[in-house]
Amino acid sequence: MLAAMSVVPMLDVLAKLLSESYSSIQISWARFVFNALWLLPILHFRGLKWWTLPPQPLTHVLRSLMLTGATVLFFIAIKTNPIPNALTLLFVSPLVVAMLAPTLLGEKFDLYIGVGVVVGFAGVVVVLQPDTEQFQPSLLYALGSGFCYALYIIATRKLSHSGPPLLTLFYTALGGAFVLSFMVAPSWATPSHDALIMMAAMGLVAALAHFLLIKAFEHASASELSPFNYFEIVVAILLSYIVFDFLPTIEAVMGLAVIASSGLFVSWRAMKNSNKAQLREVDVERL
Repeated sequence: MLAAMSVVPMLDVLAKLLSESYSSIQISWARFVFNALWLLPILHFRGLKWWTLPPQPLTHVLRSLMLTGATVLFFIAIKTNPIPNALTLLFVSPLVVAMLAPTLLGEKFDLYIGVGVVVGFAGVVVVLQPDTEQFQPSLLYALGSGFCYALYIIATRKLSHSGPPLLTLFYTALGGAFVLSFMVAPSWATPSHDALIMMAAMGLVAALAHFLLIKAFEHASASELSPFNYFEIVVAILLSYIVFDFLPTIEAVMGLAVIASSGLFVSWRAMKNSNKAQLREVDVERL
């Protein structure tokens, strides 16, 4: 999990470097196309039939659309904003999942979770600073990315037992490449040799990161691994300093601490409620 969270920010750094010459749509298109291409030999090696129609195809389509939307919006945000600032707002996704889970997943939403969500969005206000001259409206794209990513997480939960994770990942990449292929033409710019290498590297990084995540979930539960998600911001800050000479402000760090803390609390509370529900089901079965 730590290795995966160390790899993911490299994708964002490559996207931000490419954004100096190419549109966010084209960069997103390249991310999904090369991701799918890198996954093909792995699927072949494992004997997975990627050309067959998956179960729950509409949920697969929704999952792919939400990750595509999250990617495009995030790449738009980091074009003019530091990666750590945008990534902090992306971390609202666990809070959004907590709000939508009762309706879409049938999970419990109690007072403690509600307080955690409110505190988390207070952290968003601290990061955005909407009443100051430092407010950057383009950061709202990162917030929108967080909402899309939350729906992606919910769709992923619904598909958690529908097939091999690598195959699900391939369908998602293929869907993103397909949708963006219809949108990329107006802003298309022929990539240079160096840009093409960077785009291919983006796809490789995405495939590697998700492969590491899959391996992590083979050995531990989601609740055990969720705290390590926030290691991504540590690597993102480090890379942003090395590549872009950027360090976050005190306000950004404070906002990150509030969002991360509330996200961890909400995840812990949701897990506790889930465990209680499972224990009740066991008791009923015994009766």
